[in-house]
Amino acid sequence: MLIVIAPDKFKGSLSAPEVCRHLERGLHLGAGKAPSSNLEVLRIPVADGGEGTLDAAVGSGFTRRTATVSGPTGEPIAADFAVRGREAVIEMATASGLALVPAVARGGKPVSNDAATATSLGTGQLIRAALDEGCRRIVLGVGGSANTDGGAGLLQGLGARFLDAEGNELPPGGAALAQLDSIDLTGFEPRLVDTRFVLASDVDNPLLGAQGAAAVFGPQKGATQQDVGLLDAALARFVEVLAREIGFRAIKAAEAPGAGAAGGVGYAAIAVLAATRRPGIDVVLEFTDLAHRLRGADLVITGEGSLDEQSLLGKTPMGVARSAAAQGVPVIAVCGRTTLAQEQTIAAGFEDVYALTELETNVDRCMAEAGKLLEQLGTHIGGRLAADRLSRTAETKEDLHV
Repeated sequence: MLIVIAPDKFKGSLSAPEVCRHLERGLHLGAGKAPSSNLEVLRIPVADGGEGTLDAAVGSGFTRRTATVSGPTGEPIAADFAVRGREAVIEMATASGLALVPAVARGGKPVSNDAATATSLGTGQLIRAALDEGCRRIVLGVGGSANTDGGAGLLQGLGARFLDAEGNELPPGGAALAQLDSIDLTGFEPRLVDTRFVLASDVDNPLLGAQGAAAVFGPQKGATQQDVGLLDAALARFVEVLAREIGFRAIKAAEAPGAGAAGGVGYAAIAVLAATRRPGIDVVLEFTDLAHRLRGADLVITGEGSLDEQSLLGKTPMGVARSAAAQGVPVIAVCGRTTLAQEQTIAAGFEDVYALTELETNVDRCMAEAGKLLEQLGTHIGGRLAADRLSRTAETKEDLHV
C-alpha cells in the first residue's frame, strides 16, 4: 500500500517536513500491528507560495543554498534559497520576513518604526545570488513580509539607486519614498534581461488605496493609521517617479492584482521584473510534480494547522485534493483544528478529517505537543488502513472457497 503525505506546515507548531515525519512514524506504528502490511510512504511537503515554499522545493529535489543578505531592519542574516538546474525558488520570508524583525523574534509585536523602515533589500540580494548560480527562471514566493516599501529594497538589491532631490540615496523603508525624486537604473542587474520570474501569491490587492499594501497589511506590521496614510502616499510617489523611468507600465502595474502582495514587492516584480503572477499552490504543485508522483497511490494525506473557510479558497489542502481527485486517489486531511462542517469537507473532496483538538482540547498544549499528537493520529489511521486491508483479504479468501 502506497500512502502519499502532502501537507502544509502547522503554523506556530511544525514545518511541513516535520508534519510528514511525525505522520509517517505513526502510520508505520499503526500498520505494523497487522502482519504483511507492506506500507510504503512517500513524503511530499507542500505550501501555498508563502512560508514553507522553500521546504517544499528542497523536498522535491532542489538543493538548498545560503547567502548572507541584509535583513528587514538592516542586520546581516544567512538566508536560504533553493536551486535545481537553472531554476531557483526564493521564499521572501527567509530574507525579509516579519519574523526576522528583532521585536517579533523576541516574541513581541512590530512597532510603528519597523513598518516605516523595514526593507525588502535582502530579497533582491537573494535574487542576485540565484543569478550567480546560473538560474534564469526564478519562483518568488511571497508572504510573511516585514516591509511596506513597494519592492524598492528588492530593486536596490539588484542595483537600482533611489535618490532625493539633492542626489542623495534614500534610507531604507517605505516611508523614505516620500522624498524620492529620481531612480538611477544604470547599474541595474543586466542578467535580468533573460530571466523569467513567477510571482507565487494568492493576494490580489492593488498597490495603493483602501485595499492596497499599506492599508490592508501595514497594521499587521506595526503601522498606525497615520503611518498607513504616509506609507500609501510614499508608495504613490514611487509609482509616479518610476513611471518617468520606465513608462506607463509602472502606473498600470500598480493596479494589477497582486501588486500589493508582500508590502508591494508584487508591484516591483510585475512592473520591473515582468513577473507572471500565479496562485501559490499551483506553482508549488507544479515544481513538486505532485500529480505525477500520486500515480499508483492508494491514499493521500494532506492538511494544515487550521482547516477552515479560508482553506476552501485555494489553500494547500484544496490544491492537493484537486490533484488527488484527478488521479482518482482518495484523500483525507489532518489539521490542528477545523471549523468546517461535515458537508463542507465532503464537498471539498475529503473522505475524512482528523483534528488534533479531538485528542487534546487545550489549544496551547495542542500546538506545543503537535508532533506527538500527529503520531497518535497517524497510528490510528495506519491501524484503520491495516484493518481494512485484512478485512478485504479475508473476504477474498472466503470468496475463493465458495
